[in-house]
Amino acid sequence: MMNSFSEHQRELTRRHLFGMAGYGIGAAALMQLDRAATANESVSVGLHHPPRAKRIIHLMMSGAPSQIETFDHKPDLKKFNGTEIPDSIRMGQRVTGMTKNQKQLVHGSLHGFKRYGKSGVMLSEHLPHTGAIIDDLCLIKSVSTDQINHAPAMTFMLTGHQIPGRPSLGSWLTYGLGSENSDLPGYIVLASQVDNAGGQPLYDYYWGPGFLPGQHQGVMLRSEKDPVLYLNNPPGINDSMRREMLDRLNRINQQHHDTFGDPEIKTRIAQYELAYRMQQSVPDLTDLSGETQQTYDLYGEDARVPGTFAANCLLARRLAERDVRYIQLFHPGWDHHSDIDAKLKQYCNATDQASAALVTDLKQRGLLDDTLVIWGGEFGRSPVIQGKIGESNAGRDHHPRCFSIWMAGGGVKPGVFGATDEFSFNVTEGKVHIHDLQATILHLMGIDHERLTYRHQGRAFRLTDVHGHVVKEILA
Repeated sequence: MMNSFSEHQRELTRRHLFGMAGYGIGAAALMQLDRAATANESVSVGLHHPPRAKRIIHLMMSGAPSQIETFDHKPDLKKFNGTEIPDSIRMGQRVTGMTKNQKQLVHGSLHGFKRYGKSGVMLSEHLPHTGAIIDDLCLIKSVSTDQINHAPAMTFMLTGHQIPGRPSLGSWLTYGLGSENSDLPGYIVLASQVDNAGGQPLYDYYWGPGFLPGQHQGVMLRSEKDPVLYLNNPPGINDSMRREMLDRLNRINQQHHDTFGDPEIKTRIAQYELAYRMQQSVPDLTDLSGETQQTYDLYGEDARVPGTFAANCLLARRLAERDVRYIQLFHPGWDHHSDIDAKLKQYCNATDQASAALVTDLKQRGLLDDTLVIWGGEFGRSPVIQGKIGESNAGRDHHPRCFSIWMAGGGVKPGVFGATDEFSFNVTEGKVHIHDLQATILHLMGIDHERLTYRHQGRAFRLTDVHGHVVKEILA
């Protein structure tokens, strides 16, 4: 009598017969070796050198803040107001379909700047809290990307490629380093609930695992009553009943894995077990009743309101305390094609205090030294006005050639790095391409970006593709 294993093997052979025949016996053997190799991907790759950071908090300002109104002070730009940007500066740089039919007229910052900190760095007058911590920040004014539209640029920033399907930065980190907290995912995503945030959606592939095993997927915590759906037991089910049900389900899944060898079945088992442990860890994480009034004074009263950027920054600190590897906050709505004067002030006010509070809080708790905090968007905004000069609803179009981000803690050196031309149009000093930024982030986490690879479809992939250099000048 043929046992069940043989029957399944026969079925598996029929399913793959024609595909394997096309590749030949050698390729079929390689496919089996590849499957065997990927079956144990839950084991971390490990460190390539001593790390400066153990975890990352990435504050993603989705929609692209204007560097001209925030960090890249160009006081002389106003003397060019209303003039067309010179060809020697533009150098054929394309524009989006939104401004291609209008004259490319320059306009200086619509907001004032002030000098902050002992270093005397000039920042927007609407960033006073960031200004208060400027001496702790590494401000990079020379970041550059290849992408001019939002979704490709965000995908490029977070996955190293403009087309969806590659693993995100957080997925690469959990694949390479694993997690130090067995009761929470190693990669957690939080998104601000913003009214009238514009038309730039947050796609789940921004935090997806791509072709890595599914256990490296980022997990989004919701701001509603239940941070994770179906985490609580349904009516009539207690913990012991759920444990028994889970044990039975795991035995069935293990039998399927033993039969078919599909590594995603192992992922499913691991995720069920993690979800069970999260029943205890997530309520403790999101219970803010023990936070002091001093903490709320630091972050602002918005931190009491679930779904606000301030509340998510406070949760990010709590996640860092629990050694979650990669914590990603999205704050959408920075796409200011119109009404940038009022909207940028509004968005600075919504994020400035909490961003600075997070850095201050981590520093006070001794966590900043091994936590890398990153703040920035997917590209910058053009020095060219969108709309008519003098109208209150004017804005700025996309600009990939140069933009500003800041980093803090985790082995970076405070100060200003990089420079742009007088129009804030091109990088003139210390260009940091997106792949350079990614290589540097991995380096700070103890990873050589050229050695963190995953074999897929016959080639070795990495976050930085075949590009990228560590920006050694910003390392402490």
